[in-house]
Amino acid sequence: MNGNVYNFSIPRMLNSAIRVALGLRSLRLFPVVILVLTIHLHATDWSSPEEQLVGKIANVTGPGAIYVTVENRSSLGRRDAEIVSNGLLAALQARGLRTVNADQSVATVAIRLSESPSAYVWVAEIHQGSGDPTVVMVSIPRTESATARHDSFPLTLRETPLWSQADRILDVMVMEEGAAPTHIAVLSPESISFYRMQSGKWQAEQSLTIPHAHPWPRDLRGRLLTGKDNLLEVYLPGVRCHLAPNSPLSLNCQQSDDPWPLIPATFSATRNSILSNDANRFAVGIPAVSGFYASSRNFFTGVLAPGIGGVSTAPKFYSAAPVAREKYVLWLFAAVDGQVHFLDGMSDQAARLNWGSDIASVRTSCGAGWQVLTDSDHVQSGDSLRAYELPDRDPVPVSAPLSFGGQITALWTEGKGDSAIAVFKSDGHYEASRISVSCNQ
Repeated sequence: MNGNVYNFSIPRMLNSAIRVALGLRSLRLFPVVILVLTIHLHATDWSSPEEQLVGKIANVTGPGAIYVTVENRSSLGRRDAEIVSNGLLAALQARGLRTVNADQSVATVAIRLSESPSAYVWVAEIHQGSGDPTVVMVSIPRTESATARHDSFPLTLRETPLWSQADRILDVMVMEEGAAPTHIAVLSPESISFYRMQSGKWQAEQSLTIPHAHPWPRDLRGRLLTGKDNLLEVYLPGVRCHLAPNSPLSLNCQQSDDPWPLIPATFSATRNSILSNDANRFAVGIPAVSGFYASSRNFFTGVLAPGIGGVSTAPKFYSAAPVAREKYVLWLFAAVDGQVHFLDGMSDQAARLNWGSDIASVRTSCGAGWQVLTDSDHVQSGDSLRAYELPDRDPVPVSAPLSFGGQITALWTEGKGDSAIAVFKSDGHYEASRISVSCNQ
């Protein structure tokens, strides 16, 4: 998006419309003029967040030639997205930043218009030289006047970007948050790093090296979970670590073939309410189930601990997700045979669905109360996520696909259970985002 950009100011438009209205001789045209005035008077003013984000970008880059991309990954309609994009480019130019082609720039700025359930989140990833990117962001409360995209589906998936880096991301955990995440842990193949949001920027706090005696498998996977006493635990192939509550922080790691928990500890309770419109509906508790990971491969062996009902093994699988029922728990396994296996503690039913290898379940206040998020592969446009509900064993899509600009490499349910972390690779970089569910009705 290069070249000069001009915003036609709303006050001038209003003045012109009023002069036209005063010059009209036919009263029949007044309803049209009133409609035009109403549209402009209720248009969302994006100038303040535009200036905030551009100010943060300019503080990092300084004046000069930059290459800018703006991508709308939110529910903003095309009209609002274009207004925001043009406004950002105009504000950059006003700050002395010239937008040029990529081969002429001294810095690249990738802006993504995203959102959480309560706010629009605009993120700018700034690359200068060969160093790590700088990420800045602003948050704008959602208002009724903002033009949103409405689907015929009852739910909407929303993406909140968390972190981006050149090295592979295995998992991200939100340690603290207010209206938006303020403290995160990022798991990479060789380290776990901690970042804190300060003045609208992620600031590095500490990075801890992960020791391992054997080389990692080529398609490495890893998991961050909260363990006993709320201590952070790290699961990697053949290695298990826990964060010692010292100051400064330290990481204790050991060679281990212990099984990986398949669900966050918050899912394991004696009795869990299904958060739906019917407050009297309850489901049985979700037992803590773990799976043994094949340390030299990228999948689980199928051996479960302690098992699901009378079933102690599942087919070899990449990922698993539970869905609470009225009287039992249905487990879904994305197996290495390309099928999804449904285990209820007594039987194993398999179906070949148009799903990828990553699935995760979330417990929300929307729809039936439980949804399964799963990826699907689109070779040209990148992977996408979609939410499903299972009235029986037949998955029903309940959201439109949420598209990513690359390949999804990990999908894990967050500790709270109502959202998931998705990691994807795009243009040689790895990005991690929080995926949450919003009710459309």
